[in-house]
Parts: sequence; structure tokens; C-alpha cells
Amino acid sequence: MFALVDVNNMYVSCERVFRPALVGRPVVVLSNNDGNCIARSNEAKDLGITMAQPWFQVRHLEREAGLIALSANFELYGDMSSRMMSLVGRYAPRQEVYSIDESFLDFDGVRGRLADIGRDMRATVLRWTGLPTSVGFGPTKTLAKLANHIAKMADRKPGTYAPDLAQVCHLGEMTAAQRDTLFAATEVGSVWGIGRRMTARLNDGGIRTVSDLLRADLAMLRRQFSVVLEKTVLELKGTPCLGIDDEPPAQQQIMCSRSFGAPATDLESLTDLVSQFTARVAEKLRHQHATAGAVHVFIGTSPFRQNDRQHSPGVTQPMRRPTDDTRALIGAAVSALRGMYRPGFNYVKAGVMLVDLQPKGQQQGELDLFSSANEAEPIARSRDPSPLMATVDALNRKFGRGAIGIGSLAHQVGGGAHAGKRERRSPRYTTRLGEIPVATA
Repeated sequence: MFALVDVNNMYVSCERVFRPALVGRPVVVLSNNDGNCIARSNEAKDLGITMAQPWFQVRHLEREAGLIALSANFELYGDMSSRMMSLVGRYAPRQEVYSIDESFLDFDGVRGRLADIGRDMRATVLRWTGLPTSVGFGPTKTLAKLANHIAKMADRKPGTYAPDLAQVCHLGEMTAAQRDTLFAATEVGSVWGIGRRMTARLNDGGIRTVSDLLRADLAMLRRQFSVVLEKTVLELKGTPCLGIDDEPPAQQQIMCSRSFGAPATDLESLTDLVSQFTARVAEKLRHQHATAGAVHVFIGTSPFRQNDRQHSPGVTQPMRRPTDDTRALIGAAVSALRGMYRPGFNYVKAGVMLVDLQPKGQQQGELDLFSSANEAEPIARSRDPSPLMATVDALNRKFGRGAIGIGSLAHQVGGGAHAGKRERRSPRYTTRLGEIPVATA
């Protein structure tokens, strides 16, 4: 039996833990550069605010409806997520952290009534972290995900489903008739993996509810859609096609891109920004125990600034040999930038992507032709991590990102003239000593 534990409105809930006055108020969290709404409280959803809606389109609701907008505080959200995941992971022998706010648990072999365990787990997370969660149980991951949706909707919108399904829903303990009633009341677009486009196509074919999908011909679904939808239907019928992935595969690409708070017009400013992004992806690369064979860099002007000339190039710079060293990667990224930069343009965005990733130590041995004859020797297949880079990562983990880095980036720590707008960011309550909340009498 599987369970999916999901934090309700994760980013907003993290903010409310430290600012209880936000509870019951319409709140949105904005993306980098305060551009779009990437998280919404239930009250904000009720105002009609949609996911990823541009902030300028709903800003009038600050005055008209008391809407509160906050800049994204990813350091806080990541730390709160780690605390929540460690708590729920104690309840089952296997755990898959699916996203920052979702975790699958495999309860195979666990004794006791799972619905009661789910309620205890939810209460523990709420008591220890302040984060509200929904818990769904099912014999497959797709059914657990659907049960989680039902538990969330029954809690958020009373009357949508039976009140006893709110917060914790266990499809596995229901009769076939009870499940059929639920599935007939659930839109097909609520099923994991069925997006808007597929929902529209299914609706055009007369498939509007989960019950309709279960009655559809599997061969037809596979022919008109894909084998993925066929597996989804099998999972809905109780046949497991997906297991717990407690060791997710390594990423094939690692990217960091940002819009700037103010246009960058000179090469020096762009070099600083691209170097920052490269340092960030290099840190992620080492965390993945991998090396990169090439660096892709892109810069761009804004298509919305109609009076500006447009220039949005991208260049991939191969490495002489795969590496995870920040210094080498920054050198390659800056070289790519210099080759495509043109003066006279208002650049508003840049990004760095590491590609051709390989597990560290699996590179083919090769002769370093750039060393002297006495020094030339085949590069070993397995090399220990750079002591310097390992030390930099350890210090940044201990004292906070940006505590130590490449010398050319030192003046950019904490932002700069082109740093993305984060005018509404709350303090990093749990990770920075100077921002720990203080209770006063």
C-alpha cells in the first residue's frame, strides 16, 4: 500500500508558520524578479488568481481585496521541506521524495490501520513544523495521488466529497461501490499525469470522469494517446506499474537562469552574472557526484520592450575534459559569453546549463597533451573530488550560500545592481542566525 503526503499550498504555508497573521488572508508567492504568482493560498485562488499569472495583472487586488504578495524565499522553503520529509519518512520503510512538498511512502509490511497512521502522521507534521498536509492511500501510486487530491478537496471545499474523506483518504479500505461513486464525481483531469491538453482530448471523446476513463478501451487509449496513459489506467484499476524510487536518477542537465532587476548593457556586468550562475550549477553538479563535458550559455533581451533591439544568442562551450571544478566551468562560460556579447543591447536575462553530464570517475582515460613531456600521464578514470571545491562547498553549507567563493564573485555576494527583484522576501527564519525570529513580551 502506498501513501502520498503533500503539504497544502507549500510556499504560503511556510510563510504562515512564522507569520500567523497571514492565516485566512489571500496570499501569493512571487517568482524570481517578482514576476509571476507561483503559489496561492486558497483565499487567493478564490479571488480567481491562476497559477503563473503575471503579478501586474492582479496587483490591483492588493487594494481591492487585501491581497498580500511575498517574494519567493526558497532557502526557507527548502529547509522546511527537509524537516517535513524527515518526519514522514519515519512512518514507512521506504520513501520517495517526489518534489519539495510531496513524498510517496511504501507501507508494505506495516501493521495497523493505515488511515489512523495517516492521521497521526499529519498531526505530527502539523505539531512539529506547523505545515498542514493531506494524505492519500492507495494500492498504487496513481491511486494514492488521486486519494490525496480527494482528501485535499474534501477539506478545502466541503460538499465536494464526504466530510470523512477530508485530510486523510484511504481508497484501499473502500468497497468497489464506494470507489465507483468517488470516481464518478472526480474529473478525469484530476488524475496524475493527465494534463490540460489530454483532458481536452479525452473530454472531446466523451471521457469526463475517472469512471469514464476506467470504462474506456485500453487498446483504443494506447492507440490514440500513448502507453503511458494505458499504464495510468492500469494503476487506477489497482495494477501497480510504478514502484517507489528511493534513489532518483541523476539529472541529465543542470541549469540556472534568471531575469535581471535592471537591464545589463556592458560585458563586465554580464560576466559577473554568468559567473554567479555557473558557480551555482557547479555546486549542484558536485552534489550529484558528476562532471560536465560542456557548458551552454545564453543571454537575451526582452521581446516585451518593443523599442529595444533584439538579441538572444546561445553558445555551447565544450570542456577540454569533463570537470566539476567551478574555476574551469566559469572560464568556459565566460569564454562563451565573450564570443556572443554585442554592445548596444539591453540584456534582461541570462542562463547557464551544464550538459554532457557523466558520473564522476567514469571518464575514459586520456593523455593530457597540454602538460610537459615529463608531466604527461593518462588521466585516471577515478579521481578524488577537488579538496578545494569540497572545502568551498562545506563552508557554504555551514555558513550559508555565498560565504566563500571565487574571488571575482566576491563583490556580487548578496546581489548587485542587476540582481532579481525580491523586494517582498520574508526573513530566512530557520537558516540564518541574524534572521531568527525573536519573541518579545
